[in-house]
Amino acid sequence: MTTKYYAIIDIGSNTMRLVVYLRDKSGRIKEKENVKVVARLRNYLTAEGILDEEGIQTLIKTLHSFQEVTRYYELESTTCVATATVRHAKNQQEILELVEKETDFTIRILSDYEEAYLGYLAVTNSMPFEHGITIDIGGGSTELTYFKDRKLQFYHSFPFGALSLKRQFVACDKPTAEELEQIHTYVCEQLRTLDWLPDKQLPIIAIGGSARNVVQIHQEEVGYPLAGLHQYKMKKQDIEEMEAALAPLDFAELQKVDGLSKDRADIILPAMQVFLCLLDIVDTTDFVLSRKGLRDGLLYEVLRRRNEMTLFTDVLERSFEELAKDFEIDRTHALKRQRTALQLAELVETGGYAEWTDHDKFLLRYAAFVYNVGAYIDTESGNQHTFYLLANRTIDGLLHKDRIILALLASFKNKSFYNRNAEVFQTWFKGEELAHYRLLGAIIKLANSLHATKRNIVADIKLQENGGDLVLVVTCNKDWQAERYQVEKQKKHLEKQLRRNIQLVFQEDAHSHIS
Repeated sequence: MTTKYYAIIDIGSNTMRLVVYLRDKSGRIKEKENVKVVARLRNYLTAEGILDEEGIQTLIKTLHSFQEVTRYYELESTTCVATATVRHAKNQQEILELVEKETDFTIRILSDYEEAYLGYLAVTNSMPFEHGITIDIGGGSTELTYFKDRKLQFYHSFPFGALSLKRQFVACDKPTAEELEQIHTYVCEQLRTLDWLPDKQLPIIAIGGSARNVVQIHQEEVGYPLAGLHQYKMKKQDIEEMEAALAPLDFAELQKVDGLSKDRADIILPAMQVFLCLLDIVDTTDFVLSRKGLRDGLLYEVLRRRNEMTLFTDVLERSFEELAKDFEIDRTHALKRQRTALQLAELVETGGYAEWTDHDKFLLRYAAFVYNVGAYIDTESGNQHTFYLLANRTIDGLLHKDRIILALLASFKNKSFYNRNAEVFQTWFKGEELAHYRLLGAIIKLANSLHATKRNIVADIKLQENGGDLVLVVTCNKDWQAERYQVEKQKKHLEKQLRRNIQLVFQEDAHSHIS
C-alpha cells in the first residue's frame, strides 16, 4: 500500500474545518493538516431563512483559504459537506452554484439522518461500546443516536445547537442564571419528545467542539497526567461542578479559563445545559468524549467505497494490528508469548494462588502481545519506552484506565520500576488492584523468558507444589539452555508476587529428539 492523502471539508454552523488525512503504508490513518475557521455562518442566517451576502462571502473566502492547502497535496479525494445552516438556507441553490463556480469544491449537503449516522459510524468504529447514546452539538443543530449491539436503532436531529440557543435565549455575551434556566427547561422539553431516550441508563458519548472543551477544562482542572482526549470519561457530577464554577464568572474571566477555547466562551454554558439534560433523561452518570466525529465518519465512508477499509470490524484488534505494523512487532513470536502468558495465568488460578476476571484475561492477552514494544526505539531502555508509548498513544477501543494497565503490564521490569510508573495513577486504583496487576506483569515477563530465543521450543508447562515451594515443569522440544538461563533470572519477580519459591524443572518432550 502506498501513502495516500484524503481531504474532508466540514462547513458547520459555528466552525468550518479542513482536515487532510494521511493513510500510510501500514493502513494507519493520521491527521496531516487540521485547519479551523470560526466562521459562525449561523449568525448570517436571517429570520426569513436566507444566508445573507456577508455570510456567503465569509463562506467563499474561507473555502479559498482551504483551497491554498488542498492544492498543495496530491489528493485521492476531496469531500466537502455542509450541515444545518446551509441545509436550512432558502437560497441553498444559489450558494451551491456560487461555490462550484468560484472554488475547487462541490458542496454535498448532509441530511439530518446522514449527519447523525456519520457520528454514530465514527463512534462505533473507534470506541469499545456495544450500546450507547451519541450526541453531537453543532452550532445550529444537535444530533442524537441510540445504538444497540453496535447497530443504529434510532436517530433524531433537533433544530437547535450551541450557537442558535445562545441567539435565542441570551441577550449578552454570557448567559445569566435566569437565561441558563430557560435554556435548560427548553432543551429538556425537546429531549423528552423522544420516547426511545428516557431511562436507557447507557453511557452518553459526546462528539464535537463543545464536548471537547468540557473535557479539556476538566483535564486542566484535575491535572490529568495523560495525553489525549479520545475516550476520556467523566461523571455527571464533574459537569455539574464545572457548571457551578463557570456560571458565576464574567465573560472576560470565562475567556481565560484553561482548556476553554476563547471562541467558545460564549456558547459553552448553553452547550453544557444540553449535556446535563441528556444525562438526566437517560438516567446515567457516564459521559465519554469521542474525538472522532462527522469528518472521521465521512473518511470511513470514502475508504469503504474505495474498498480500502472494512467497517464494524473489531476496533481493538485493528488498533493492535496498527501497533504491530508501526513498531514492527514479530506477530508470530508475540502470539506465542501471548499463549504462554495465558497458560501460566490459568495454572496460577487453577492452583488457587490468584483469581482472574474475564477483564484481567483480556488485558493480559493484549499486554503480552505488545510486551516490551519500546525496544523498537532502544533495546536498553525498552521497558521505559514501552510504558510511555502505550500510556500516551490513543488506542481506539481502550478507555484511559485500561490503557494505563496495559502500559504497566507490557512494560513490567521489576516491582520498583512498576511502582514508579504507577505512582502518578495511584488514585485511579482501589486497594490491592495494583498488586493484582503486578502479578499479571510478572507472569508476562516469565512468559517472555520462556521464548528467549524465539524458537517456540516449549511444548507444555505444568505448575506443581512441593512442600511449600512451587515447581514449574517445562517440557521442551529443543535444547532449552538459553531459556532456562532467562527463566532462572526472571522467576524472582513471580516468586515475590506469589510469596513462594519456584523450582524449575526443564525436561525433554517424549516426542522430540534433542541433540
